[in-house]
Amino acid sequence: MSDFTKDLLEKLERELTNGLDGYGIEATRHQINQSIGFLSILQKWNKSFNLVSTQDVSEMLSRHLLDSLSINSYLRGKYIIDVGSGAGFPGIPLAIFNPGKHFTLIDSNGKKTRFLFQVKLTLDLSSIQIRNCRVEHYQTDRQIDMVVTRAVSGIDELVGKVCHFVSKDCRILFMKGMASEEDIRPLTQDFEVVNVDELKIFGRTRHVIEIGRKQD
Repeated sequence: MSDFTKDLLEKLERELTNGLDGYGIEATRHQINQSIGFLSILQKWNKSFNLVSTQDVSEMLSRHLLDSLSINSYLRGKYIIDVGSGAGFPGIPLAIFNPGKHFTLIDSNGKKTRFLFQVKLTLDLSSIQIRNCRVEHYQTDRQIDMVVTRAVSGIDELVGKVCHFVSKDCRILFMKGMASEEDIRPLTQDFEVVNVDELKIFGRTRHVIEIGRKQD
């Protein structure tokens, strides 16, 4: 599934396995292969489309794939939307390791959604849907259990864009490098920050901000 050399392939599998062990994620051989396959496709497309800022595949693994999986234990429910998915983070890694959940990956950039379609077809990820649109225009009749995003905008801006499909039982997970007081100030749109966790991932700090509708 990849064009990596034997030595690089072994290195990536070792780094991936160590990262998964650190998160307490049990992986099948198929999921390992899908993850490595994803990195292979990303590296090829990145040469032409600049999907992520690095061409180093080991850095793609740590900074993007494993970083995305840092919120794996926070997932709840079955139907999850990844807002501003870009190169598929965090949606693709989460879909690989949660085959029983359904993921909708939304991005307004056509070249990025074309890449996501290629990943879906190549890795046979039947649990994901790709939508090329602005999230504020996205419509669904389905109950959404969770919205995830890797800091595509400010929290207030994000809430304003997704509030039309976020029910009182839905949660928004906002992944951010460092959360400031400004980030977690009282929100508009009848939403509130319900939890903030600080994670240490490969020497970097990651804040996970959980947001929900105010309860009556």
